[in-house]
This record gives sequence, C-alpha cells and structure tokens, in this order.
Amino acid sequence: MTTLSTHVLDTTRGGPAPGVALRLEDGAGTVLFTGKTNADGRCPGLPELAPGRYALVFAVADYFGAAGVNLPDPPFLDEVTIAFGMADGGHYHVPLLVSPFAYSTYRGS
Repeated sequence: MTTLSTHVLDTTRGGPAPGVALRLEDGAGTVLFTGKTNADGRCPGLPELAPGRYALVFAVADYFGAAGVNLPDPPFLDEVTIAFGMADGGHYHVPLLVSPFAYSTYRGS
C-alpha cells in the first residue's frame, strides 16, 4: 500500500491554509475520503491506497470567502482538482500552493 499526504499553503498570506475542505476520489470519481485542513494546512487521516489514479479536490473559493477575501462572482477558482497517479508503493506528498487566481503543485517528499 501507498501513503498519501497533502499540505495547503495560502500564497496571499504566506502561510498555511486552515479549514480548506477537500475530498479524495479514485479514478472513477468515487469519494474515498473527505476532510478539512488543520491549523498547519495539513489533512491528517488520508487512507492508505493501492497504486492507481486519484484526485484531490480542494474547495478554495469557500476557504477564501470565509477568510474575508472579496472574490468575483463566480470566483475564478472555485475548486482545484489535482489528478495524479501513484505507480508504486511508498509515500506520495501532494501539496497545493493557492491564491484566488492561481495555484501550483508538485510531488513533494
């Protein structure tokens, strides 16, 4: 089995993004996990997974709205979906760096 972690960083504030709702889906779109980031922007409790295709979906417009950011209607970024594959065992870290108008990700350690 393979372990998964994530970390959401708010690039407008230069720090962790607490309270971001997220869900983990398999390649068919079945929801495997739902949760929220903690005070450090991390989401504990993600399940161990078999190799395959997955997606993390982050509710970023809800986060920025709750933080008092004035967003356009509709927001430029509502949900950010990171679709990724896990080819082998080990650990995969999928961070999200996000602002109301941009995001980036990478395979971390």
